Amino acid sequence: MESNNENKETVYGNFINSIIEEDLADTSKVVTRFPPEPNGYLHLGHAKSICLNFGLAKQYGGKCNLRFDDTNPAKEDTEFVNSIQNDIKWLGFDWEDRLFFASSYFDQMYEYAVELIKKGLAFVCDMNAEEVRLSRGTLTEPGKESPYRNRSVEENLELFERMKNGEFADGEKTLRAKIDMSSPNINMRDPVIYRIAHLTHHATGDKWCIYPMYDFAHPVEDAIEGITHSICTMEFEDHRPLYDWVVNNIDLKGGAKPRQIEFAKLNLEDTIMGKRYLRNLVDTNQVDGWDDPRLITLSGIRRRGYTPESIRNFCASVGVSKANSVVSLAQLDFCVREDLQPKTPVVMAVLDPIKLVITNYPEGQTEMLEVENHAKDESFGKRMVPFSRELYIEREDFMEEPPKKFFRLAPGKEVRLKGAYFVTCTDFIKDENGNVVEVHCIYDPATKSGLDFTARKVKGTIHWVNCATAVEVQVNLYENLVVADENAERGYSLNPDSLKTITAFIEPEINKAEPMDRFQFMRNGYFIADSKHCTKEKLVFNRIVSLKSSFKPSK
Repeated sequence: MESNNENKETVYGNFINSIIEEDLADTSKVVTRFPPEPNGYLHLGHAKSICLNFGLAKQYGGKCNLRFDDTNPAKEDTEFVNSIQNDIKWLGFDWEDRLFFASSYFDQMYEYAVELIKKGLAFVCDMNAEEVRLSRGTLTEPGKESPYRNRSVEENLELFERMKNGEFADGEKTLRAKIDMSSPNINMRDPVIYRIAHLTHHATGDKWCIYPMYDFAHPVEDAIEGITHSICTMEFEDHRPLYDWVVNNIDLKGGAKPRQIEFAKLNLEDTIMGKRYLRNLVDTNQVDGWDDPRLITLSGIRRRGYTPESIRNFCASVGVSKANSVVSLAQLDFCVREDLQPKTPVVMAVLDPIKLVITNYPEGQTEMLEVENHAKDESFGKRMVPFSRELYIEREDFMEEPPKKFFRLAPGKEVRLKGAYFVTCTDFIKDENGNVVEVHCIYDPATKSGLDFTARKVKGTIHWVNCATAVEVQVNLYENLVVADENAERGYSLNPDSLKTITAFIEPEINKAEPMDRFQFMRNGYFIADSKHCTKEKLVFNRIVSLKSSFKPSK
């Protein structure tokens, strides 16, 4: 069963803290927000923002709002609204009663737009999108003023109302802020703040056919909600002057002005996080939905078996800065491993089986052997595992001609079977292709685990599964969804080997598994019962992470 464990205390020591602490001299509260657009499922990059915004609010005894920036009905859907809320709760955060929608403020936004028109700070423009783009100028050349820039206040008010009333077609007119076409910041060159879109909105239906642009809506929303610190990613740094322009030119009725602060977004190597690309993969059925375990969506990594604690720890380990960097997936896997190790029970599972026959073990006999449920924590208790003459072992645990320091099975070599006996390889059988399919051994009854046998020692211990009682399951093994490809448009292409499905054999204990139950498959890695396809009739497991990692955390 999934559980929302209490969020661990995270202290963010970074430049944002310095800004907030300086501001606390003038304000007694900290109010942040997480403002996703409901046009797709959240991904790991959003997790960093969630942890940061909710974490800062908690750190300073403040509040964090959840607000949906639903100002673009062309891409938004209630499905995404629901999934986003589920993801945030899964991560361990609570917005309490502070759930807001930008669409709830449409009336106020319209009034603020009218206010700007009356102040001579906004005008209705008849130029189409291409004409506006071409008139913006470049980084070295100023823009050209719209021929409609000097319309009277009265004419602008009339036209804007007619836009609201649906008298014009999409793209026929826009409302633009009147700022400075020679500004060195192109975002300040009379940006569009309202456009016409005759679309049904998921929340407001057909009430509106004009919708605010993000750069206008966002500062207004922050101001209405009393946000003190609007934390966003670095791509909005050049938009900050426009953000400040909006809040400085509308009547906040004595309310405090929000402050925008930018930080570097999370970039993961060999990973796709762009919503547009993710949506295309889903829509074209190249993946198993938004929760495909190969995706870095929060629903995908949840189904993959990552824990909310590991994600929070990962985001904390990455840190917060203004400098863009690329984080290794190995760092994420390390955090997952560190969280899973102390709380995940162990079972024996053979993923690439060959048969082992103990030739001197009595035919038809089965005995129950005691094995611990966790190697390092006795509180997990022990279980009984059936053992008999014929077992499955991992193919890699036998070599016909082993190199030095190979401490597993080979002709004449002796190993311990986990929780059972010492066995010595006496023979093996190959198929017509030269592949080993069966290994023959003899066992020493005196070496049974628990008898404190000390006459000789072995260096290797291997796991096994009893053939007669083995449970056949499907196991999904995942690799990166994309690989570098210099010939591809984006510099990468889909990895044809991103999913490998195999049949594995597991001890009977696995029959107790419920969807989302996690296990360590001894010596193979951490696995989770798939939430989508696992049933009592067909057990399906996803590999979360392997047991070993090359990542070394900084001290």
